[in-house]
Amino acid sequence: MDAMQRLEGLVEQLNQYSYHYYTLDQPLVSDKEYDLLYDELVALEAETGITLPASPTGRVGGELLKGFTPHRHLSPLWSLDKAQNEDQLQSWNNRAIKLIADYNSKNPDTPLPSPSYVVELKFDGLTLNLTYTDGKLVQASTRGNGAVGEGILAQVKTIKSVPLTIPYHNGTIEVQGEGIMNLSVLAKYNETALEPLKNARNAAAGALRNLNPRTTAERKLSAFFYNVGYSDGIQYSDHREMMAFLKDNRFKVNPYISYHDSFDHVVQELRLIEERRPSLDYLIDGAVIKITDMRTREVLGYTDKFPRWAVAFKFEAEETTTILESVSWNVGRTGKITPLAKVEAVELAGVTVQNCTLNNVGDIERKNLKFALGTRVFIRRSNDVIPEILGKVTEEQDGEEIVYPVVCPACGSQLEQRGAHLFCNNRLDCKPQIVARITHFASRDAMDIETFSEKTAEQLHDELHIHEPADLYTLNFDDLIKLDRFGEKKANNLLQAIEDSKSRDLGSFLFALGIPNTGKSTTKVLADHFCDLSAVMSATIEELTVLPDIGGIVAESIVSYFADPDMQAGIQKMLALGVEAKAPEKSAGPIADSFFTGKTVVLTGTLHQLGRDEAAKRLEALGAKVTGSVSKKTDLVIAGEKAGSKLTKAVELGIPVIEDEDEFIRLLNGEKE
Repeated sequence: MDAMQRLEGLVEQLNQYSYHYYTLDQPLVSDKEYDLLYDELVALEAETGITLPASPTGRVGGELLKGFTPHRHLSPLWSLDKAQNEDQLQSWNNRAIKLIADYNSKNPDTPLPSPSYVVELKFDGLTLNLTYTDGKLVQASTRGNGAVGEGILAQVKTIKSVPLTIPYHNGTIEVQGEGIMNLSVLAKYNETALEPLKNARNAAAGALRNLNPRTTAERKLSAFFYNVGYSDGIQYSDHREMMAFLKDNRFKVNPYISYHDSFDHVVQELRLIEERRPSLDYLIDGAVIKITDMRTREVLGYTDKFPRWAVAFKFEAEETTTILESVSWNVGRTGKITPLAKVEAVELAGVTVQNCTLNNVGDIERKNLKFALGTRVFIRRSNDVIPEILGKVTEEQDGEEIVYPVVCPACGSQLEQRGAHLFCNNRLDCKPQIVARITHFASRDAMDIETFSEKTAEQLHDELHIHEPADLYTLNFDDLIKLDRFGEKKANNLLQAIEDSKSRDLGSFLFALGIPNTGKSTTKVLADHFCDLSAVMSATIEELTVLPDIGGIVAESIVSYFADPDMQAGIQKMLALGVEAKAPEKSAGPIADSFFTGKTVVLTGTLHQLGRDEAAKRLEALGAKVTGSVSKKTDLVIAGEKAGSKLTKAVELGIPVIEDEDEFIRLLNGEKE
């Protein structure tokens, strides 16, 4: 009786979650939590031998929404069996190999080939089934229950990556793919949205199942295609042929697809995909492994629910839900006040999460989190950064209020709201701002003062009243030797490091100043163009906006910074104390026959032998132009270890990529390509 009650409870609970997830597009729990309950139900059904009529294990998809025209697929859209670890994956492969061997023993004259495999990304969006007749898109639908879906032709037509006509005109075909919203598109959409979207999956699903196609168009969705489910006039011998057909007919195919004769290589590829996952500009929750040979697929066939020739390998979830417990407020070097959320500890992407970012007060308002303390929220972790709160699980304002500060939590000064952010304007006497500015000034990419740390900056502020970077150049041995934990050696080393920093180049000095809205690449552009500190300080907005990667907001930040009397005084003080801030001398010119001469090059990922800074210098010395972003004007991308979204974009644009660092160094050294 206890087992039966648990079965009934799981079925009811999972069906409720499925209704909210698939039908209403309002998920109540994360995929990770749903999968745990689903796996428990599968195990309990196997143990008891009982499957209730309404069990979600007995169906493929969700219910139809009212308002959409039903569409019966010409060929079924199957779900996939899943493997959540390598042992389960190996079990799937062993079963497939055994079935192939059994067939070959009975059919020695027409044996199946040894299995080879294709590995594709498993996108986290909404499945699309497109119907083309005589080259024209005549219908588009959701998966529905696998046999009948919802007609969404008007919505799908708003996706620019979906071809409205294709070269193939010989009858009818159905093509399957996934409608997605890129993460960068989602972030830009949420900057101005009155109702921000919680995640990219729900954004895509909600747009495609919206009765107003204009709403779909506003989301700027994309789609990847990976299967021809039905054709009345063409057949393929293997998966490669089918993918070539899709590409030839202008369907967008994801570049991350690989073919393997060895199953060990399949496992290695899965590990690489999982490493690359945080750098992708779209959500994936795993990878799909398929046997490539079409005749083998036909022989292996299907179970009641799954093809025997394919399996989905699930990755560790990057999104889950937890309780928002409290919010604290931190002061940054520009005076910006940033909220930091403490949540109930939860496992996510292999780590225990207790803190999450909330960005700013505008973010709290947009995500309906103003009254969310003590309630359940969605959180997401990616790229090994602090997780982000995406929004409340429910729409009700049923939690305690997050109270915004009116005075600085560090110095007590009145706060000012500018746009979505709160600021403390007491930059000359607010300790966290001062310590952060001095720490940034001394950092490696800035003035590179060796052995300097945030702890050192805090000690110098508290005990020697160091209030700005210029004060570092007034320090002497007698000042330092009296400090706690400062012996003669440490004092002399710090003084020598400060002295050495005086000769840092103009680009490093400009970056060290911490000009709002400028990064290292922008300050390098300034240094290379003006070649003189005075010229940079007197530059106008018009002079700045003609430079690459400098828009109106950045130009205004630069001009405002150098117009500030306090900033001017600090810079003049440093120059008087011996800081040079000179532009590096121009080299004699690039090597005429260099492979890189005249090329626009982007560096991404970790270069172990050279480092990206040294690589950039070597490239520029050879006449290359090194930029920070990939575009159609990019000639070459150098991709080191754990290369991210820049590599993805380069592949999508068809830009040549060098991923072998040894090959890159050979080319730098003038060896032939």
